[in-house]
Amino acid sequence: MGAHTDPRLAIDSGDMDRLRYCTHHDPHSIYGAHVVDGDTVIRTRVFGAQAVTVVSTRGEFEAENLGDGFFTALVPGGDDFDYRLRITWDSGETVERADGYRFLPTIGAGDLHLIGEGRHEELWKVLGAHLRSYDTELGTVEGTSFTVWAPNARGVAVVGDFCMWNGAQYPMRSMGGAGIWELFIPGVGEGEVYKFAITTPEGQRRDKADPMARAAELPPATGSIVATSDYTWGDQAWMEKRANTDWTEEPISIYEVHLGSWKQGLSYEVMAEKLVRYVVDMGYTHVEFMPVCEHPFTGSWGYQVSGYYAPTSRFGTPDQFRGLVDAFHAAGIGVIMDWVPGHFPKDEFALARFDGTACYEHPDWRRGEQRDWGTYVFDFGRNEVRNFLYANALYWAEEFHIDGLRVDAVASMLYLDYSRNEGEWLPNQYGGRENLDAVQFLQEFNATVHKHNPGFLTVAEESTSWPGVTAPTEHGGLGFSMKWNMGWMNDTLEYFSKEPIYRSYHHHELTFAMVYAYSEEFILPISHDEVVHGKGSLWERMPGGDWDKAAGLRTFLTFMWTHPGKQLLFQGQDLGQNHEWNHDESVAWDNLEGWSGEFHRGIQLLVKDINAIYKENPAFYTQDDRPEGFQWINADDSTNNVVSFVRYGTDGSVVACVYNLSGTTQEIYKIGVPRGGQWTEILNTNASRYEGSGYGENGTVTAVEHGWNGQAHSIDLVLPANTAVWLKWQG
Repeated sequence: MGAHTDPRLAIDSGDMDRLRYCTHHDPHSIYGAHVVDGDTVIRTRVFGAQAVTVVSTRGEFEAENLGDGFFTALVPGGDDFDYRLRITWDSGETVERADGYRFLPTIGAGDLHLIGEGRHEELWKVLGAHLRSYDTELGTVEGTSFTVWAPNARGVAVVGDFCMWNGAQYPMRSMGGAGIWELFIPGVGEGEVYKFAITTPEGQRRDKADPMARAAELPPATGSIVATSDYTWGDQAWMEKRANTDWTEEPISIYEVHLGSWKQGLSYEVMAEKLVRYVVDMGYTHVEFMPVCEHPFTGSWGYQVSGYYAPTSRFGTPDQFRGLVDAFHAAGIGVIMDWVPGHFPKDEFALARFDGTACYEHPDWRRGEQRDWGTYVFDFGRNEVRNFLYANALYWAEEFHIDGLRVDAVASMLYLDYSRNEGEWLPNQYGGRENLDAVQFLQEFNATVHKHNPGFLTVAEESTSWPGVTAPTEHGGLGFSMKWNMGWMNDTLEYFSKEPIYRSYHHHELTFAMVYAYSEEFILPISHDEVVHGKGSLWERMPGGDWDKAAGLRTFLTFMWTHPGKQLLFQGQDLGQNHEWNHDESVAWDNLEGWSGEFHRGIQLLVKDINAIYKENPAFYTQDDRPEGFQWINADDSTNNVVSFVRYGTDGSVVACVYNLSGTTQEIYKIGVPRGGQWTEILNTNASRYEGSGYGENGTVTAVEHGWNGQAHSIDLVLPANTAVWLKWQG
């Protein structure tokens, strides 16, 4: 390592220092092959190498060792030749590999332009890690290209086992003003674990998981994994049917599942058999997964996401997750996934302060932090951040055939003062509390995902009265397909938790939701949030002993299924689980066992039956979102704690729904009905089939021309205590 045999082999000391400390914006200008004064200089850096030889189509040329892992070689003539690097390690072993710094960028100017404008609708196809193959004179070169957005980094390198996690081995090049860094590494294949070693503006190294990683290590490990898919889908018929479906006029009965606790220890592959069979057997139309995106802390239930593009590795591989979705589709079940675009955790390895500055989050803590949750809030005013999120929605729709996204905590996105005290938030440009950037993002997300995926559902968990959540974006709405009806949920649960003797004083809580029932396209949610944190399960919320709890829960569920709106029920509640949900435990399947399980078996059978009856009767779902589908018979009988109404289908079907929510049986209860003729009881929750007493089943009754409740006809019914009765008009 004395004087250079040719001055052209030297590397500028300033460049050497920047390469040593991973602060060089363009390592490709040093490494690789470069024509200097008519000849080609090849430079590389290989830690632990004793010698490097350039093996080319022009011959072999030994490289000069400059020290500290730097090697340079001179090849006479221009650079129109192919070559490999033969590396001799200190052990004497040799390997040959292609030089990644010889290859052109794997991301084009058009992609960079779209990323800068925030309009790249296939972002996952150009960012992240991608297997690539190149045919060259000396044979095929296979490897992985890496691309990452880190606009304020002084330098970025790819690190992994393939370089002993040395941040100086594989520095990336900056692609200019878009903030993108790029590198192709030959020999790195599927399954390799990697991260990006980012040099912050202050010169510190931070190893970050890839925001666009398609797979991740099993937590608590945090590395990203090079992954590709060879999955062959079998759901073409389902996808074509979905594209032509107007879900507002279809039955939607959603089973919400936490994959880790439905039955603990199951993989995606086993769930594709057992979970699918259960959902089909119970008669649901859709399943909704609590967040599947990779997350570091199991106790967050998935709501603190670190890997937005990676299905959690806790249950298997991305293709095995595809298999689970495909199995649901084969069974005719739609798949909705919880999605969390509002906030993300502060874990050092993930999105937080990604390049040492606030990239994904808003830089001002008054907009950039959700202190109640210990998380950062996305900067919705930044093009690249909005693009990252709405492209993620498209990714799940297109790469995993997801049928819908339920968007978590929309209210926290819409209001700048959400869960903040005075002085802890910044008003918008007009002095208001509305987050105009978030509004723009939600409209952009909804319009884009619906444009590309007809029949796709977007559902807002929005707990306020923000207007137009489900109104079209072209009319100024947010553009969601549906919205959770949190008002109905709170009022109805409050009513049913009262002892029957007190319910007459709370009658309006049962009927008030009809005042605004048609203001949005609603889903009635009894989600995981209602059965945790000391709230108790639905079973525990019902007053009285086991008999009364079972009867109360049966009437509650039937009321939910017939109220205008689609419905969602969390795992365990369809069998009356007797304790609240714990993510570390399976559903209380043992509640169904033995003599003590009779009430729970009855509740489970009831849910199975009401799902079937619901789907068989268009009166329950075809006009959920318009007044023509619903008519009160008597909304005001608070004295007897009875409510009654009629549901109408677009096919002419009519079903009367009567609920005796008192503790007293009504031996003769007259209701008005809109049609003469026969009315047949299609459900009675006091039936012995559901472990009720079996008393008071009405069979078929004939309406008489005796006006009642403002109707021209009427029928007399037996209404057992705490019982629901459904009657279908037979014509």
